[in-house]
Amino acid sequence: MSASGACDEGDSSHRYLRRMTQCVFCSIAAGETDAAVVWRDDDFLAFLDARPLFKGHVLLIPRQHVATLPDLPAELRDPFLAAIQRLATAMIDGLGAQGSFVAMNNTVSQSVPHLHCHVVPRTKGDGLRGFFWPRTKYDDAADRDAWAERISSALQ
Repeated sequence: MSASGACDEGDSSHRYLRRMTQCVFCSIAAGETDAAVVWRDDDFLAFLDARPLFKGHVLLIPRQHVATLPDLPAELRDPFLAAIQRLATAMIDGLGAQGSFVAMNNTVSQSVPHLHCHVVPRTKGDGLRGFFWPRTKYDDAADRDAWAERISSALQ
């Protein structure tokens, strides 16, 4: 594990911990599980949700295994919010969305027990109402990767 606590591919103790916890997001952060990554730095990783509400739906995670928002180390709070802001802007600049929906669950309804923030592109009349969240799919890997590239380009 790096000094920042990030998931490092070469760190055998972290690989052991990941196997023990079966954390898919740690596996994605380590490059062991495929994901359409749109942005990364030493502390965070943003990638397309495999079951998006709308195409371009991104998940932002700390590379360090953190279960919930209350567990996020203080030194990562501001950079986490700054990354969410950048992704929300990328929904507009890169995808032409009118805005975004930003949300996270803590324990209840948290499908993966690793802190993650959903940043979803929104347009008026897109059908998202309250907490009824229909899911969509990418046509194929090329479609998924094209959406990821549009967001990634907006983050440059």
